[in-house]
Amino acid sequence: MRLPIKMSLIVIFGVFVILYQYNLSSAWISADNNAEELTQIYGEKSKYNDTDGPTAHRLTQVNIDTESDLPPLYVITPTYRRSEQLAELTRLSHTLMHVPNMHWLVIEDAMVKTPLVEELLQKTGLPYDHLIAPMPEQYKKKKKDPKPRGVSNRNKGLEWIRKNARTGVFYFADDDNTYDLDIFEEMRYTKRVSMFPVGLITKLGVSSPVVKNGEFVGFYDGWIAGRKFPVDMAGFAVSVKFLLERPKAIMPFKPGFEEDGFLRSLQPFEPKEIELLAANCTKILVWHTQSKKNEPSLPVDISKFNNTNILKLKQILV
Repeated sequence: MRLPIKMSLIVIFGVFVILYQYNLSSAWISADNNAEELTQIYGEKSKYNDTDGPTAHRLTQVNIDTESDLPPLYVITPTYRRSEQLAELTRLSHTLMHVPNMHWLVIEDAMVKTPLVEELLQKTGLPYDHLIAPMPEQYKKKKKDPKPRGVSNRNKGLEWIRKNARTGVFYFADDDNTYDLDIFEEMRYTKRVSMFPVGLITKLGVSSPVVKNGEFVGFYDGWIAGRKFPVDMAGFAVSVKFLLERPKAIMPFKPGFEEDGFLRSLQPFEPKEIELLAANCTKILVWHTQSKKNEPSLPVDISKFNNTNILKLKQILV
């Protein structure tokens, strides 16, 4: 029996209405679920509105709001004037821009601060202190033996930590290394001294604590040399509180034994007390990459390039 035309139209119209309501309801459910997911990742939905600008800006604001919940991290970077200096500091600064609640101590081996370094630091927008700590003259004059580079810088950093910090963790981050962001998040919870592997170092290719069945059993390093702590400078982080409890802790002016001497000065502290990071030292999150050393650039022909941009560019180089 055929339905009247009017009845058929009513049935078809009813089907369309039902389908439309179903799709609308699904969209609202999806939107709510997405909002809940975003809330879990970035914070409360009501914290920002459409006038807050692009999403990237809002995420930055959320990170800033939550920084105070994280233990502070003090990154000590010794540096000195050379052709690669600004390039190295630029690269490191772009890594540290992604590390929340971090204070950067950039310490030059110089008698006066390099203006170009100060300009770079201001440009980064990072919280920082720009300090100087020249190498003592008795070590500068050495011609044959290796010089204790970076020691005066790092000791200056320790001095700053003692005067200005009470909690958190500090880390010696040379400007010629490459850092995975994960290592900064792991080290900031160090209670005493944490350690982790450093890649691309010595003929062995890596310096690391040796871990067996989840326990520390020794060190793997290309130069043991009777050191109690044969590790690389980039392979450990220290609690500020732990340092403050040891007022005599200092880094010695002894080439090749700087790390060992400093860690020994944190006594009482034994290798078995090391906190193992980087998945029980099974990951490399710091790389001793080192930029290719460049020879000093040739002098500019003033008669040819005077009053040109080349003179300004040469000021950047050494």
